[in-house]
Amino acid sequence: MWRSTRVPYRHVSPREYSRICPPPPTGGEPLIRVSNHVARLGPPKEGPKPRQLLSLPPFPGHPLPGKRSHEDGAVSRVTAVSWVKYYFDEIRDSAIQSHFNKGLVQMECPNLIEKEGRMKPMRQIRPSDVVDVGARVFVPVSVAESRVSRRFDCIPSGTLNPNADEIKYLQRLVKYKDSAIIVLNKPPKLPVKGNLPVHNGMDALAAAALSYDCKEGPKLVHRLDTESSGLHLMGRTRESVSLLQWLYTDINKGKSPCKAWNDACDAKYQSYWALVIGSPKEKEGLICAPLTKVVLDDGKTERVILAHQSGFQTSQQAITQYRVLGPTINGCSWIELRPLTSRKHQLRVHCAEALGTPIVGDFKYGWFVHKRWKQIPQVDIEPTSGLPYKLRRPAGLDVQKGSVLSKVPLLHLHCRELVLPNIAKFLLLLDEKLDDQHPAVVSKPDLLRFCALMPSHMKISWNLMSSYLV
Repeated sequence: MWRSTRVPYRHVSPREYSRICPPPPTGGEPLIRVSNHVARLGPPKEGPKPRQLLSLPPFPGHPLPGKRSHEDGAVSRVTAVSWVKYYFDEIRDSAIQSHFNKGLVQMECPNLIEKEGRMKPMRQIRPSDVVDVGARVFVPVSVAESRVSRRFDCIPSGTLNPNADEIKYLQRLVKYKDSAIIVLNKPPKLPVKGNLPVHNGMDALAAAALSYDCKEGPKLVHRLDTESSGLHLMGRTRESVSLLQWLYTDINKGKSPCKAWNDACDAKYQSYWALVIGSPKEKEGLICAPLTKVVLDDGKTERVILAHQSGFQTSQQAITQYRVLGPTINGCSWIELRPLTSRKHQLRVHCAEALGTPIVGDFKYGWFVHKRWKQIPQVDIEPTSGLPYKLRRPAGLDVQKGSVLSKVPLLHLHCRELVLPNIAKFLLLLDEKLDDQHPAVVSKPDLLRFCALMPSHMKISWNLMSSYLV
C-alpha cells in the first residue's frame, strides 16, 4: 500500500524563455526594443544629435531682390519659411519644410535668458514666424545636401566646330533666357575664352549653340576662371551687351533719370561659395586690398598679387565682402564671397593672401598650404555643446573625384547667386520705346535673381562636411 509523503513546497523561479537581456539602465525608464525579432531592454532613445549650423545672412527686409512688391506700397511680412526658401532657391521646398517640421531651424535670440542665468543664443522657430530686419536664421548644413550623379558632365570633344553632343550639352546648361540675356550654370574645366590650343571655349560653343532666333550668338559680359563654376551671364544683342558692360565696369557711373534703373543697379550683386583651408579670424568683414600683376622668372607667366603700399607699381582697387557660413570642419570652412569690384583672380588672391585661407584646389595661389596639407580626418569641436565631431563617411560616395578628401582636389569656388536688373525691361524704358505704365513693362520685375547648384565635386565635399556628428 502506497504511503503519500508530503514534499515541502519550494519556490522555484520560472525559467526565462524570452531573449531579453536587460543591461544596466543608464538613465530614465528602460524601454523594450525589438529588432530582427529579438527583444532587448535598453535606455530611452536619444534625441537628435546636434549638427553644425549654417548661418544665413541678416534678413535684408522687404521687398527681397527678385520678388515683386505690392502696388499699394504696403510693407508685406516675410515668414521664416519664405525667407529660407528664398535663400535656398535651388533646393526643394520639401527638404526645407522637413527641417522646420523637425524643429531644426533656429534664430538668434540674445534677449532670451535661461533659468540658470546664462544667455541662450538661439531658439527654435516655426515656419509661420515673422522675420524682422537684421535677424539671423540658422539651419543645419544637411539642408543643402544633394544627390551626386555618378555621371560627371564633360565636353565630349574639343573640335574646331562644335558637334551635336556639344551643342546639346551647352543648351542643357541654360537656366534663363529672354530677349536680352542668357544665364548659364558653367561647369568646371570649361574655358570661357577660347584661344588657339583650346577650341571648345564658351564663346565658340555659345555662338554655335545659343543663337536661337538671333542672327548672332551671345557675347561674353563677364568671365569666370576655367577651374571655377557657377552662373555665367551673356548678352544676346548689341544693346544688351553694351548695357551689361557698362553695368559691370568699375568706372564711376552717372545717374540716370529713371529712378527704377538706379535702384536696380544699386541692388546688383554676385555671391560665391568657396571652401577654404582654415578659417578667417573674423566671421565677416570687408577686404580692401589692391591687386597688381607681376611676371615670373620665366618671362611669360603672369601672377596676381597684393599690391604693396610703396606706390612704385601700378595697382587696381579690389574690394570683397566675406562671411563665414559655418564652423570649421576637418580643417576647412565654407565662406560666402561678394566681390564689389571685378578684378582678375580677385577672390582667389584675397582668400589666399589677405585672409590667409586659400581655396581648396587653388594650387596657383595656395600652393604653400596644399604642400603641407593632408586630406585626412581631423578632430573638430562642435561650438554649441563643446563635444567633438565624428566623421561618418556617406556610403556610395567616391571621394577621389575632386572632392576635399581626394589627393588632387578641384577648385572649390562656385558662383551661386546672381542679382541684376531686368535688362529686357530697362532697354525699353531707357530708350523710351514704351512708357513705364505700359502693361508689357509693368508686368515685368525690376530685378532678376538666379541660384545655381554646386558641381559634383563640391556636392561631395558638402555632403562629407555635413556628415560630422557628435
